[in-house]
Amino acid sequence: MEKENDCIHRGIYNISMRLEYYNNGGTKSMGLNERGHILKQAIKWVLDAGDMIRTKMDKPIQIETKSNPNDLVTSVDKETESFLIKRIQAHYPDHALLGEEGHGAHITSLDGTIWIIDPIDGTMNFVHQKRHFAISIGIFHDGIGEIGIVYDVMADTLYYASRGEGAFKNNNRLEPLNDQVQLEKSIIGLNHLWLCENKLVDEKVMQKLVKTVRGVRSSGSAALDMAYVAEGALDAYLAMGLSPWDIAGGTVLVNEVGGRTTNHLGEPLHMLKRNSLLTSRNSIHSDLIQQFLKKGQK
Repeated sequence: MEKENDCIHRGIYNISMRLEYYNNGGTKSMGLNERGHILKQAIKWVLDAGDMIRTKMDKPIQIETKSNPNDLVTSVDKETESFLIKRIQAHYPDHALLGEEGHGAHITSLDGTIWIIDPIDGTMNFVHQKRHFAISIGIFHDGIGEIGIVYDVMADTLYYASRGEGAFKNNNRLEPLNDQVQLEKSIIGLNHLWLCENKLVDEKVMQKLVKTVRGVRSSGSAALDMAYVAEGALDAYLAMGLSPWDIAGGTVLVNEVGGRTTNHLGEPLHMLKRNSLLTSRNSIHSDLIQQFLKKGQK
């Protein structure tokens, strides 16, 4: 992948110089040149972290539980987050950091630039399958998603996006999502909890959704499923109770190919709180909400 990485880095540096402004009174956003440099640096660190993880795959790892017996954390999660945070702090001391393993828990505002990091998204997959997990980083500036990175470590597949400049899989630009796809011909990412009794939506309504769409998948990694939506391999992904680090990188990816990302009722996400999640092609987003998620709302 070294040759592809060179292409990625050259492409980032070839971004033209210009300033961008939000539509909220002319507030200055992160400039293209600044964003390009940060993206290049972040990609290098993510790839280095992936190399580090792969060297540990066949070695003993310490496994602990957090909120419940299925909420796993390993020594590799902690080491990877520490690896990334030390480099970010050294190069960007004025940037804030929010990580899954506890760093930045005091943060209450998205003002300024904040890195939202999941060192291993899909820890259960990492522990049990040794594949289908990702490093995910979303970089936000004054609440706006500027950079998204999702790296499938074992497949050595890098997804990344820069706001307004498109999304990429390795060195290949992802095409805008097709808005003509119908719900009946869609493949949806969701896990079994939607089909069991839950606090959000009537499970019988969700069972009807499963019968309506062409197929359902569950990878065990929110970041990867969002990347699959961005590249068109999934038409939608639906999840309960995700944390900001699960979705920050993927949100930028999906936005850059013209998809929509909201909570399960179509409301904006809060990047400092847990959210339900619906990310999809525009053509089926409203149908999923109106015909199923709101219809079955508890």
